[in-house]
Amino acid sequence: MLSVLRNRTYRHLFTAQVVALVGTGLATVALSLLAYDLAGANASAVLGTALAIKMVAYVTIAPLAGAVAGRIPRRALLVAMDLTRAGVAVALPFVDQVWQIYVTVFLLQAASAAFTPTFQATIPEVLPAEKDYTQALSMSRLAYDLESLFSPALAAVLLSVVSYGWLFTGTTLGFLASAALVVSSVLPKAAPAERGGGVYAKAAFGSRLFWATPRLRALLALDLAVAAAGAIVFVNTVVVVREHFHRPAGAVSLALGAYGAGSMITALLLPRLLAKASDRRVMLPAALALPAILAAVTAITAAPAGTGTWIALLAAWALIGAAGSAVLTPGGRVIRRSAADADLPAAFAAQFSLSHACWLLTYPLAGWVAAAAGLPVTALVLGVIALAAALGAVVLWPRHDPQAFEHVHTDLPADHPHLAGAHQARGGFEHGHRYVIDQHHSAWPHAARGRAAAGH
Repeated sequence: MLSVLRNRTYRHLFTAQVVALVGTGLATVALSLLAYDLAGANASAVLGTALAIKMVAYVTIAPLAGAVAGRIPRRALLVAMDLTRAGVAVALPFVDQVWQIYVTVFLLQAASAAFTPTFQATIPEVLPAEKDYTQALSMSRLAYDLESLFSPALAAVLLSVVSYGWLFTGTTLGFLASAALVVSSVLPKAAPAERGGGVYAKAAFGSRLFWATPRLRALLALDLAVAAAGAIVFVNTVVVVREHFHRPAGAVSLALGAYGAGSMITALLLPRLLAKASDRRVMLPAALALPAILAAVTAITAAPAGTGTWIALLAAWALIGAAGSAVLTPGGRVIRRSAADADLPAAFAAQFSLSHACWLLTYPLAGWVAAAAGLPVTALVLGVIALAAALGAVVLWPRHDPQAFEHVHTDLPADHPHLAGAHQARGGFEHGHRYVIDQHHSAWPHAARGRAAAGH
């Protein structure tokens, strides 16, 4: 897998991603401590609101960022967002009011909402070979998982010698280092977009692309399944560990570590697995496993606490991490094959926005149901959502899902450049090629015996 790092541009971009993630992880720890200083016992409410603001920023800003990405050189956009995040991090130690936390979190996450989809859309152009891109997706998954383990440990070491305010300095340095690495990279020039319209029309295109493409509709359903299972891990782990199993605070890290270990092991295995099996054959079974795991969690949390059920919980968390990684990691491949090169920023921005909308639904649901009805009911409710989403993905993603279709254009003139090589048939001009939704293909064709018709 590490062979992909021989590509200098990708090596710099991946390193930029890692150092920025570490900086973000340090900021997460420091913000928790800052919230406690400012709000005391109400710190959980403050952090819960901040998390909601983060998701709102992701959902609303990412599509707009994807719309303007084609108008701004990618390197300039990525560096500007890193510098914005560094500037916000510099201001965080001076925050002394709760409302200021909310403002700074929104600014920080708005910059991330512009940075991340642009970064994701750049990687497939830096690594055009399918094998290399698959390895890069697994590397990215590993980076996220390792950050979730490494950053809290690094923060604990730093807090033993400095106050938490200095963690924001680490965050600033991380974003500045990311900006420097991006500056040192030679990024491919973005393909010119053929679509017209203003910013809002281009922002809406990403969402339309998802709704019009069957495999992308399935990908959105898969994101919901992962969000349903992941929410119980991220929202309820501390309650499960401390209140149900009555274990010490360190056991919370152990449970989250089990989740991360399952995700990392799967990410390491995926490049070899995806070389032999299609994305659909990997992602759908993994999604269907999630409701089964949540059913087991329902039984575990309903049973008396003991060593056996504790080990079972750790195994369940590891399996949720493994299944979630098997669904999320190949998602970039699905997006790549479903959009024209010029539309990749809009496609990744739409996926970023829509997937976080799923988390915006499941995060509060996991908290509210647990508080009102208990952990077993929470696992059951989230399991039902995961099951409905996974079954929806099975229905939405056709078993026969070729990339190229024979189709007919009925409204393009015979001399149109897009019709080069086409022949006249059925009241229009017929040809075949890799089919994606764009200005010449506004709807998905209805496949019939390997052929498809598309009226425009």
